[in-house]
Amino acid sequence: MDFFGTIMAPFKWLVSAIMVGFHDGLSTLGMPAANGWTWTLSIIGLVLVIRAALIPVFVKQIKAQRGMQLLQPDLKKMQDKYKGKTDQLSRQAMAQEQMALYKKHGTNPFSACLPMLIQMPFFFALFQVLSGISTAKAGGQGIGAMSPEQVKQFDESTIFGAPLSASLLHGGGGNQTSVWILSIVMILAMTASQFITQKQIMAKNMSEEALASPFMRQQKMMLYILPIVFGVGGINFPIGVLIYWTTTNLWTMGQQFFVIRRMPTPGSPAAKALAERRAARGLPALPLLGGKKADAEAAEASAATAVEAKTQRVQPQRKNRKRK
Repeated sequence: MDFFGTIMAPFKWLVSAIMVGFHDGLSTLGMPAANGWTWTLSIIGLVLVIRAALIPVFVKQIKAQRGMQLLQPDLKKMQDKYKGKTDQLSRQAMAQEQMALYKKHGTNPFSACLPMLIQMPFFFALFQVLSGISTAKAGGQGIGAMSPEQVKQFDESTIFGAPLSASLLHGGGGNQTSVWILSIVMILAMTASQFITQKQIMAKNMSEEALASPFMRQQKMMLYILPIVFGVGGINFPIGVLIYWTTTNLWTMGQQFFVIRRMPTPGSPAAKALAERRAARGLPALPLLGGKKADAEAAEASAATAVEAKTQRVQPQRKNRKRK
């Protein structure tokens, strides 16, 4: 076994164990053990377990992202201060000030990527498990926690006539037309859900200062590049992996919708909308996750003024009647 395989072995076992656990549970409830939908629901169950376990990490990610947004004005001032200075002392001083800014705001550029980085070993493990199904079946072997019999069941299981271990690029048996149609539909759903998630964050959950920052310009480029990368890579993914990735993207989209509505970024359109909704019902502004108390108070005052302006009744003025 190579070095990468040695590292991935525990993840492969854990991924397959979770899938087998859901599969056995669904089989106990009366679903056919060799049915493709039983294994599909097992993959969806795997997503739910992993994403639920990542909720605390996701909360830290929100704080890190908001910290990055809040430090953008200070970061721009620092960059302007050292603009054009290329000597070693200036570079060292700039690096030290930048680290001090990250420490002050309790964030760093890598914290925002943490949930994605944690998910990647599980994604690669699932890819290796599903890609190795046919080979393991031919050798009468199991994969991870999957027994040889379960490997055979999975390899022979289909949804809409397409095997879960088949891919658009490499085929894999079954009805090839079904494999093509289902793969393309899943790739489009995977890329669309990812694009919509990032788009709604930029449109509703970022302050004007954050949108104008150089960091945000890079994010806008990634908004269009990442879906293309995943879309192109999707032709190599087995259908089971596409189901996993589409499901996790849908989870992310729903999670972000909740965050934008209930825990928006301070100074963003979503934060102002939340403050207006609460002010209209006579409720105080909520302390925003990762925000400052002054931001909440300002949002509450602004929302109260807006609501008062909308609801204040304009008294009709009597016209002066002409005396006869």
